[in-house]
Amino acid sequence: MNEHRFDGKGKVYANFRPAYPEEFINYLYASVGLTVHSAVADIGAGTGILTGQLLQKGSRVIAVEPNDDMRKIAENQLHKFTNFTCVKATAENTGLPAGSVDFITVAQAFHWFDPEAFRKECRRILKPGGKVILVWNNRDETAALIKANKAINQKYCKNFKGFSGGLKQNGENDSVSKFFGGKMETRVFQNPLYFDEQSFIGRNLSSSYAPKETDEVFNDYVRELKALFAEYSENGLLTMPNFTESYVGTL
Repeated sequence: MNEHRFDGKGKVYANFRPAYPEEFINYLYASVGLTVHSAVADIGAGTGILTGQLLQKGSRVIAVEPNDDMRKIAENQLHKFTNFTCVKATAENTGLPAGSVDFITVAQAFHWFDPEAFRKECRRILKPGGKVILVWNNRDETAALIKANKAINQKYCKNFKGFSGGLKQNGENDSVSKFFGGKMETRVFQNPLYFDEQSFIGRNLSSSYAPKETDEVFNDYVRELKALFAEYSENGLLTMPNFTESYVGTL
């Protein structure tokens, strides 16, 4: 995992990345087995979006994040929770004690990991019977808005490989299936997102591949995003077709 991939993105990430729907969080506690007594390692925790949602449910959460910019924001926002711990470490080498956590969560980050090394680390730190939960907020790539947004990214973002790191959607992700050995529970939750112009642009700029203000193409990129917003918004509000997809399994 490249710990510098999101350097300088922490603030825009925290401000404009969406949380996960209440239906998904409730599913974790009603069906997957999380409780207020669970110890959870949220790996690749970023600015702590999912971390915070789990803390609010009462679980003890250790946020593992290598990027200083992202981790400091998580620490600043979540330090009030007594059940919160944050460590600087990678997914492949968390430094957590063996057999110390009941669940591992990975939100919007698995595609940055070395899956074989991460699997080995999961097996090391999980208690017997512990589960891994992978989750993404995914755009509906069949929608005209998303297709147009993708075309803009392809034009201006040299490292763009596709949304969510180029993952296949709708349960067809070979790397996830291989990680779990094909034995996993997949769930999809509708999670449409709503943006004004500023938050729509901010959501795009929060991506690792998006140009920074110092890049030559930055102004042109923002200009085309503004035009896209104007085309698809109604009364100053744009609806982005989006769903939350989760995978749960044991290793």
